Formats: sequence, C-alpha cells, structure tokens
Amino acid sequence: MPRRTAIVAALATGLLATACADAPPPQVTFAAGTASVTAAPTQYCDIDLSECAEPGAPAELAVPGGTALQITVPDEVADAPWHVVFSYRDDTGQQVDERSRLFAPDTGSGYTLQLPTPTAQLLEAQVQQFGPAPQMDPQTQEIQFPVRASWVVRTGA
Repeated sequence: MPRRTAIVAALATGLLATACADAPPPQVTFAAGTASVTAAPTQYCDIDLSECAEPGAPAELAVPGGTALQITVPDEVADAPWHVVFSYRDDTGQQVDERSRLFAPDTGSGYTLQLPTPTAQLLEAQVQQFGPAPQMDPQTQEIQFPVRASWVVRTGA
C-alpha cells in the first residue's frame, strides 16, 4: 500500500502542476466613464522569460476627451513591478508618449490615468509588468528592465 500511495501522490502532484501551468494568464481591466473592457495580455512570458507568447490582441475602448482611464490589475500583476505607458494627442495635435510612476511589488492594483488637459485625447495605454531582475546590456552597458507581460487598450481616436 505505501508504494501505491506514493504513486497516487506523484500523479496528483503532476496533475496539479499541469493545471497550474495551463492556467490562463491574468487579465487587466480598463474603464472610462461607464464603459469598461477586460484585456488579455498582448505579450506574456513565463517567470524566467524563457518562453513568451502573444495570446491576445489589444482591447478597444472609447475614451472621450477629458475622461480619466481607470486601470485595475489583478494580484498576479501587482505582485511584481509594473507601470503604465501611454500615448495621447495634445491640444496642438502632437502625439505625446509618457509613462506613470513605477509601482513596486504589492503596493497597488489600481491607477487612474488623467491627461493634462480636458481636450487631450488618449490614443493608447499599456500596462507593463517587469520581469524578475534588471539585466545589463553587454554592448551598451545600460541596465535594462525586461517586460514580462503587457496589456494594451486602444481608444480608436
């Protein structure tokens, strides 16, 4: 009986590990006014960045000028450093690219993106979750922060 118990335990452990490995990647919620959309990642890598996939397309959400974009990330995203990279058209019609502050692990799961003027128009916002550790580029000697996963919403503007 002990041998049979060990085999059953090993099989159960293997099934549990497979089920966890096959769990769908986390999703991020973007909301503007009364509308919202849940986005699958457009890029998603395993924890050591050895295997990456592009499981989803960017989400679409209408964001009227002057409307804040509410972003909510699940714990699986907030457990690592993350930030929001975004593009908008300013009052002169020029595209401006900016980013939020960096959220350290376990310091927040929400962010409100408010553009600088009521007439600025959001074009795109992207949540980026960073990988496990910064890396040194051997050619440029610059520190790089690899992006493990990203979730994108486009406004159609």
